[in-house]
Amino acid sequence: MSIDLVFKIAAIGILISVLNQVLTRAGREEMAMMTSLAGLVIVLLMVIDLISQLFTTVKSIFQLY
Repeated sequence: MSIDLVFKIAAIGILISVLNQVLTRAGREEMAMMTSLAGLVIVLLMVIDLISQLFTTVKSIFQLY
């Protein structure tokens, strides 16, 4: 795992946080919630890909085909 992934997740978190604050101050609470959910889904997809790679590596190490 590279440190780039951590920086990508942090950047997404900061961007979503700023967008959430701006939208909340503008009275668009629904859009702020949708933005937060979209950010969460993006990060979860990135993590799910890493977990899939982990399982593939474990299967190949222990030869569990």
